[in-house]
Amino acid sequence: MSLPAEFHEIARRVNNWGRWGADDEIGTLNLISDGVVREAATCVRSGLRVPLALPLRQDGVQTGAIPGRVDPLHVMVQINQEVFGPGTVACSDDAVTMGLQAGTHWDALSHVSHSGRLYNGRPADTITPHAGAAFGGIDKPRHIVSRGVLLDVARALGRERLDGGHAVTPEDLEAAEEFAGTRVRAGDIVLVRTGQIRSCLAGDRHGYGYPSPGLSVRTPEWFHARDVAAVANDTLTFEIFPPEIEDLWLPVHALDLVEMGMPQGQNWNLEELSTACGETGRHAFLLSATPEPFTGGTGGPVAPVAIL
Repeated sequence: MSLPAEFHEIARRVNNWGRWGADDEIGTLNLISDGVVREAATCVRSGLRVPLALPLRQDGVQTGAIPGRVDPLHVMVQINQEVFGPGTVACSDDAVTMGLQAGTHWDALSHVSHSGRLYNGRPADTITPHAGAAFGGIDKPRHIVSRGVLLDVARALGRERLDGGHAVTPEDLEAAEEFAGTRVRAGDIVLVRTGQIRSCLAGDRHGYGYPSPGLSVRTPEWFHARDVAAVANDTLTFEIFPPEIEDLWLPVHALDLVEMGMPQGQNWNLEELSTACGETGRHAFLLSATPEPFTGGTGGPVAPVAIL
């Protein structure tokens, strides 16, 4: 089934191909200038550091619903081994096999394609079995540090967690912006809290994934208008799942990553941050969230930290 006209109309309005040059591979992260980072640093007042990553564990958020996206398989490859001979310092080493998007992660711009194209019009077949993404891989953003803004949609709407069928709209984002007492601006990284991860933290991995609240197909235009650098949230699928438009699967992924070139993150634990922002009355902070630079990766794990 081809993508509907409604999708292509939105795609034309948010398209950033060529905006930062034909060879650009980091998209909206170009909006994070030195000035934006200097301004972000002024958000640090108490020095409170809030971790936003889920633990990487073998019984993590993956259930097998997404083929090949396996939770970390952690093994010890040596334990207290005296590598340099008896009586020398002993070493323990371990190894991990995992899906790069299994836990808290960023999607690279190469993560999805549509109509045979990636961001900036590059051919989708530049992703190969052995080399991965030749263009727009997760290794291309060498640093992701900016002002973060928590848009706590759930709390703004008077709830701890949005219903599974709730599509987060631009109106919801603006309600959360008003609740936060700040305005999203160019170069910001927006964190959208739905409260969905509470089900995961309570042990309901299947309920965490489906049905899930998430971003509406209407939100890419809002992020484009505000020149947002990246968006992450506390769900498995990022966008509402099942989709709000019947049989239109992952349209927000395609609009954000392919058309706009805007990285998006999933499985971010925003619960402690929500509490901290509520207690301090501040929803803007310095955010450090650089992914592990796997060459050619279409996504990568990240251990973000918000600094208030």
